Amino acid sequence: MKILAIDTSTMLGGIAIMDESLLIAESRLNVKSTHSERLMTEIEHCLKQSGIKISDIDVFAVATGPGSFTGLRIGLSTVKGFSYATGKQIVSVPTLEALAWNFPYSKYPVCTMLDARKKEVYAGLFKWEEENFTRLINETPAKREEFARDALRVTHDDKLIFAGEGAALYRDKIIEVMGEKAVFASPEKTVPSPGNVAVLGLKKAKAGEFSEPVSLIPMYIRKSEAEVKWKDLQ
Repeated sequence: MKILAIDTSTMLGGIAIMDESLLIAESRLNVKSTHSERLMTEIEHCLKQSGIKISDIDVFAVATGPGSFTGLRIGLSTVKGFSYATGKQIVSVPTLEALAWNFPYSKYPVCTMLDARKKEVYAGLFKWEEENFTRLINETPAKREEFARDALRVTHDDKLIFAGEGAALYRDKIIEVMGEKAVFASPEKTVPSPGNVAVLGLKKAKAGEFSEPVSLIPMYIRKSEAEVKWKDLQ
């Protein structure tokens, strides 16, 4: 089974092509151009360099957030287009869970954080159990230091691993709350990996956990700025 995975949750967007035993290709770009400008070009490049056609792909995976509102819509629109064109199915993968998969078999809980702006983060807390990560705290928007306090309340481990752009941005605030218990991922592990989206996508596909293209929507978990302003005007 071959899978093409797309992650446009953050500025570091990317794609991966994988089968059940091998990562075939992965591309990640942290550049200022928008995902709409570069995504299809990167998909075409990876397919061409891998000698694979889009018709060879058996299932498509997409990171559904939380993350950039615009980026998530671009990613979902792309995989929906591929699904309609090829007749192949889609699996959806939560972004923060995929990020936690940078640390499989970790003895310590993993807190993944993305910058939600307004001095907030999108965050989740995960623990490795029986070959998978389980949620200790579901994905939620939170004040940077408040989530660190919540994490302390639900886990009694000696250390807690922090990863993601939100953790890097608010490192000092997290240390104020957690002190030496806070361990921060190295730069290459603190960013999302399309390969992780592919791994989780394959797991879901094998379990038959497919998403209907029509009903598949991003995991926003917070209202957009436009929605907030519209509500204030009413």
